[in-house]
Amino acid sequence: MEKREDLRSILPYLGVVVEGSSLQWPSSVIEPLKAISRGPGHSGIQSGELLFLAISDLRHSLSLSSQRLSASASHGYALLFDELLSTAQSTKWFAEVLPALANLLLLFPSLLEFHYRNADALIDGVQTGLRILNSQQSGIVFLSQELIGALLTCSFFCLFPTSNRDAKHLPMINFDHLFSCLYETNDEKMENKIKCIIHYFERICSHMPTGLVSFERKVLPLEDVALCVTYPKADSWSKSATPLCHFEVHRSGLIEDQSKEALEVDFANRYLGGGALRRGCVQEEIRFMINPELIAGMLFLPSMADNEAIKVVGPERFSNYTGYASSFRFAGDYVDKRDVDFIGRRKTKIIAIDALCGMRMRQYRLEYLLREINKAFCGFFYQSKCQQYQRLFKGDGPCGAQLDQGIQGSDSISRSNRSVGLQEAPYVSVGTNEGIHGDEQIGNFEEKGGPSLEHQYDVGVVTGNWGCGAFGGDPEIKTTIQWLAASQALRPFISYHTFGVEALKTLDEVFVPFTLETSQ
Repeated sequence: MEKREDLRSILPYLGVVVEGSSLQWPSSVIEPLKAISRGPGHSGIQSGELLFLAISDLRHSLSLSSQRLSASASHGYALLFDELLSTAQSTKWFAEVLPALANLLLLFPSLLEFHYRNADALIDGVQTGLRILNSQQSGIVFLSQELIGALLTCSFFCLFPTSNRDAKHLPMINFDHLFSCLYETNDEKMENKIKCIIHYFERICSHMPTGLVSFERKVLPLEDVALCVTYPKADSWSKSATPLCHFEVHRSGLIEDQSKEALEVDFANRYLGGGALRRGCVQEEIRFMINPELIAGMLFLPSMADNEAIKVVGPERFSNYTGYASSFRFAGDYVDKRDVDFIGRRKTKIIAIDALCGMRMRQYRLEYLLREINKAFCGFFYQSKCQQYQRLFKGDGPCGAQLDQGIQGSDSISRSNRSVGLQEAPYVSVGTNEGIHGDEQIGNFEEKGGPSLEHQYDVGVVTGNWGCGAFGGDPEIKTTIQWLAASQALRPFISYHTFGVEALKTLDEVFVPFTLETSQ
């Protein structure tokens, strides 16, 4: 176990230790966790104040006391469990949920061992074990929903070491800042963010889900790499022969409520999750609250560079909500009925891409337009279609015509005379299987006999005003950039939610005949 490179990369950030050939909690942690697992009669924990004292004791047993928690975290735990939750809900939490979470923590080392024993055999030829997915290194990690539950329980108890996370450009992962912000702001949105997470813990403690979730770092290499799509230069885009894909306009509805199987865009911070564990409460942060399993990626995914994106497949949604930003409110349970793929992941595909922020007039410069379109393309492309992208970027017209026949769905309209036009880096020829990553290798596995997923060409892009709002992007420019990127990535459609932005009120008229306004 201790010889595994993947485990060695993440071990300093987990809190558990290797003893012999097994993973364990330090012995000083086990007895306190056992007491909590037996309920308040044994642990004496019946309030948020006492819960935080227990958290502090556990951290001391892990030698984490020198890594100080946020100053107001103790007050936040007390505020939630002793004042904001009803007496009945708080009593149930300490009697049923907290003991179950302690049991999950006791299982954590064995869940990790099971994970690593099976990681190499999950998909033939794919490294899937939990590890730091460093910048500029494409890779994928598969985690069971039960292991994710244990990881998020560690976050709730603030048991992850944090001393070296900044040096690795890793986002925060413990929940101390989340609870501290609750106390410091006395803000309803913070209360409701935490209620989403509390609800998630209640759900998994009553019935543990059994699926898988994958987290993938996607990279467009800046230099030529065999069988990889590399970072396109401006000239590549001007020579593209790719037909524009079908464009749908939605004037109402939400990205996460769309019914088609599609890539759902996360308007991300370069640090995955953005302000999810602080005060943030806009598109990305809300998605992380209603699909809390996304938070697990914050443990091992360093910040994104300009040529990177992050793809998460399979996170379950647990909560309903209303509102946005300051009006955000938890609105009860949500039962996720999405189908699962042959590996056991829900067919929810989230693409995290970070836009440039505060660019003002500079956003119209070629260098920044190129950065944004390549960022979106990185999120949307299929690595296995390298040869097709090469021909399309070089302007080989017949390839575009042949592809057009292959990607028309029942809703597609004629694509004749539609071409992408912007302003080529040379691409290397394809020779080996080296360089294919993530879901593309899963596709190869399917071809060797695995049960088929829906045809990949059916998976379009569902998005909205990426990089606008607080980031200051021009909605019309960002709309066009995403459309071009989705088309170049050979996605069959882009489904665009305008969210009532005034600048996009005539979007369907501008893009006629490529659009179809829907009533959703």
